[in-house]
Amino acid sequence: MRPHVVAQLAVSLDGMTSGFDVDLARFYALASLWQEDVTLIGADTILAQEAAVLAAPRRGPRAEGPLLAVVDSRARVRSWESLRQLGYWSDVLALYADQTPERPVDATTRELVTGYEQVDLAEVLETLGRRGAQTVRVDSAGALLRACLALDLVDELALLVHPVLVGSGDPWYDTRQLALQHVGTEVFKDGTLWMRYCVAI
Repeated sequence: MRPHVVAQLAVSLDGMTSGFDVDLARFYALASLWQEDVTLIGADTILAQEAAVLAAPRRGPRAEGPLLAVVDSRARVRSWESLRQLGYWSDVLALYADQTPERPVDATTRELVTGYEQVDLAEVLETLGRRGAQTVRVDSAGALLRACLALDLVDELALLVHPVLVGSGDPWYDTRQLALQHVGTEVFKDGTLWMRYCVAI
């Protein structure tokens, strides 16, 4: 049985995920409430932060932390050991497909290979569930989250809505495609809303 899959993203009032300052401290404090067993993230997100990851202090793996699983169909991520040592996660897991380019022969990062040209996200979740994961948090506001939603793999969605209007760009998702059941809304003093939904399949 696959684990419970949750996703949280920061958005503006007009549904954008960029073009405004995200309250990251609040975002991750709220995300920690799920106490996920696995953090699922895409290679693009890792690569966008690679310079910061390489420069960050290496605190060592956090034994009680979640596993970091990175969807990397094209084997672009190289900072595996730096990610492992950041102090947030217990270990890292590279998610590859059959057609992912060859990795270095001395690579020591754990791998899970599913799918042919692209990682099979449904199979990944089923495998993680068999390995004991009960909760997976999707740390993405882009292609990975959209793929999970399109495949009906997300059970719970939380929006941290910032009281700003970006005014241009494409909204993060066409939510008319989702059957959302409102669970609750928390209003913070600065006008930020934390809105939680169950995603009905």
